[in-house]
Amino acid sequence: MSILRVALMGHPVLRMVAVPVPDGLIASEAVQRLIDDMLETVDACDGAGLAAPQVHQAVRIVVVNLDDGQGVHVWINPQVQALTEDVRVRLEGCLSLPRIRGAVARPVAVRVLATDRDGQPVDLELHGFAATVAQHECDHLDGVLFVDRVDPRTLTFLDELRRYGAWPWMDDDEEDEEDEENEEDDEDSLDEYDDLDEWPTNEEVD
Repeated sequence: MSILRVALMGHPVLRMVAVPVPDGLIASEAVQRLIDDMLETVDACDGAGLAAPQVHQAVRIVVVNLDDGQGVHVWINPQVQALTEDVRVRLEGCLSLPRIRGAVARPVAVRVLATDRDGQPVDLELHGFAATVAQHECDHLDGVLFVDRVDPRTLTFLDELRRYGAWPWMDDDEEDEEDEENEEDDEDSLDEYDDLDEWPTNEEVD
């Protein structure tokens, strides 16, 4: 296995619509080697997930750590379906945009349909943080970065985030309203990173 170089924002591969992996090629040496290398890379980067375009391969494969005790999931040709109109705003980061964070609103529950690396069907219902990770990573397969969905006022570098907090430009009423909205997330979400001092370098997502 190899640790692959991560494409940074501005590289054309990150704006390409990735092509599906034919069922007959899932077991191939090339696809399995790519999956192994992606797993090695996301572990080395301490990321929550990684999409193939981020390692310069425009195919529809993502690896995601849902923190569900089942290790890192491999999804081939995933489809994400929103299960609710309720959204949660979270700060997101990305290995392809190092040390940049921004607030993105996404549905709090989704269904993921995919194929795993053994060719078996995947059908998962995800909530909270896991739903955010799934949407973020699968966005990469369509050439979409989290900054395309971000509230631009919230974009910040990680050092400034830790120094000034997430919403330094808000007045007290706005901040209270934002806190109330974020407290409404379901119990399955991962809240251990709500304290910014405890957030890992590569952030919640990616």
